[in-house]
Amino acid sequence: MKIVTAEQMQRIDRECARIGLSTSLLMENAGKAVAEEVRRILGTIDRQVILMLIGPGNNGGDGLVAARHLQDWGAQVSLYLFGKRQPADDSNLKLARERHITCVEVAQEADLNNLDEGLVSATAVVDALFGTGKSRPLAGIFASVLGMVSRVKEKRPGLHIIALDLPSGLNADSGAVDPACLYADDTITLGFPKLGLFNPPGLERAGKITIADIGIPSYLAEDIPAELITADWARSLLPGRPLGANKGTFGKVLVVAGSINYIGAAYLACSGAMRAGAGLVTLATAASLQPVIASKLTEATYLPLPESGPGIISAPAARQVLQELAGYDVLLLGCGLGQSQPTIEFVKSLLLGEEAALPSLVLDADALNILAKIPAWWQKLTDNAILTPHPGEMARLVGTSLEDVQSDRAGVAKKAALEWQKTVVLKGACTVIVTPDGQLRISPVANPGLASAGTGDVLAGVIAGLAAQGLAPGDAAACGVYLHGRAGEMVSKKLGDAGMLASDLLPVLPRVIKQLKEEKI
Repeated sequence: MKIVTAEQMQRIDRECARIGLSTSLLMENAGKAVAEEVRRILGTIDRQVILMLIGPGNNGGDGLVAARHLQDWGAQVSLYLFGKRQPADDSNLKLARERHITCVEVAQEADLNNLDEGLVSATAVVDALFGTGKSRPLAGIFASVLGMVSRVKEKRPGLHIIALDLPSGLNADSGAVDPACLYADDTITLGFPKLGLFNPPGLERAGKITIADIGIPSYLAEDIPAELITADWARSLLPGRPLGANKGTFGKVLVVAGSINYIGAAYLACSGAMRAGAGLVTLATAASLQPVIASKLTEATYLPLPESGPGIISAPAARQVLQELAGYDVLLLGCGLGQSQPTIEFVKSLLLGEEAALPSLVLDADALNILAKIPAWWQKLTDNAILTPHPGEMARLVGTSLEDVQSDRAGVAKKAALEWQKTVVLKGACTVIVTPDGQLRISPVANPGLASAGTGDVLAGVIAGLAAQGLAPGDAAACGVYLHGRAGEMVSKKLGDAGMLASDLLPVLPRVIKQLKEEKI
C-alpha cells in the first residue's frame, strides 16, 4: 500500500481525469466508501445522530455524498455548510436537500448557535472541512467550529469524532498540526494514506486510520517509493520451514550484548532472534555475566569474552569475536553494551578494524552511540548493515536535535540511508524503515505499550533472526518491525498499555507468525 504526499495525490487525481475517472465519479465512490466505514465504526446506524461539518471544496463534497448514504441507511444526519454551495451548482447538496437532510449554512460566528445545539444530541461528528489541499492556518469561523467540537468532546468523551481523509488542519506531508486540529477517534483516508498521518504530532490527531478504496487504479502510484507495511506484504516474506530442515537451515546469529548494568538486554535480544525462527543463537558477552544469563536463557550457546572489569568486555576480545564470525550469518551488536572506554575500543576494533570481515550486521543501542562519536563512520563500515536507532540515537548519529528528527521522521531517515548507504530503522510510533536505494516503508503500529525498556532489544533480535534466515536487509528490517508491532498489539489487547514488559512479547511472536501464515491477520 503506497503512502503519498499531497502533491503526489494531486498528480494521481490528474491522471485519473486523464484516463476517464472524473472528479464526480471519484467523489461518489469516496462518499459511499466513507459512509460504509462510518457505519462499520459506529455500529447500529439507525441509532446514530451524526453531525457533519462540510467544507467548501472536494472534501466537503465527499462528505455530502456520505451524508446521503448514511441518511438512507437510517441515521439522523445534520449538515453544517461552511462556504457557499448552491443547489444549482452542487448536485450532491441538491440530493441531500431532496432527502430533507437538515442543512445549516454557517457564514459567521452567530450561526454557530445552531451547531452548539446540534452537538448536544450528536453521537458522532464527521470533519469534512478540508482535505489534502488546506495548508494555510485555520482561522475565523473554521477555528471556532473546531474549537467548539473539541470542548464538547472534553466534556463528553463518548462523542465519536471521524475525520474524512485528514483531520482538518493536519499537514498531509509533515504531520504538523494547526492548534485547532481535532483529536479524531478515526480517520478515513481516501485512496492512499497520506504521509503526515504517520508522523507526530499528526499521528496523535488521526486516531485509528482506515484506508478507503475509491477506485483509483494502483498502477498510478507505482513509482512512489513510500509504502505502508501490510499483512499481505509481511506474509509474502516469511521464511519457509521445510520438513527436512536442520538448525543450520534457519541461520546462525552471533549476538554481542550485555554489560554489568544491562544484563537483561542480552537475554531479550537473543530471545527475539530465537522467537523469530533463527536456528542457532550464540551470545558473546563478558565472561562473568555468562552464568547469570545462562540460568534464564537455556537455548542459546555462549562465547564468554575476557573482561576489562566486572561485566565489561575488554577491547582485545574483538579479535576473539572476529575469529568466530565465519560460522555465523548475522552479527547483532550493541544491546546493553554500555559505553565504557574498553567497550568503545572493542566496538571500533570489531566494526572498523583492518581485520574486520563481517557478515550481515544489525547495530543497535550502544553500538550506534559509539559510532556517532566517530567522524564519517559510515564510510568505514561495511554496507550490509541494518541500523536500528531510536529518535535520540538518530539525533546523535546525524548531529541534530531530537525535535528535528521527530518533526520529519521519514525525511531524516531517508536522507541518512541514502548518505550512509545503510538500511535505517527509525524506531518509535509508526517506525520508519529506509533502504540504501531510498525505498521507504512505514509501520502502521503506534502502541504506547511498546514504549518501555527492552522492547528495542527484542526488535533488534527479531530483525537479526529474519536476516539469518535469508531475508535481504530491508526486508528483514521491515518484516521484523511488523511482527514486533503486531506482537505488541496482541499483548496490549490482553494486558492493556500500562505495565507491558518487553519479555511479554517473546512468547507472542511465534503466535503472530503462525496467525500471519494462516491469514488470520
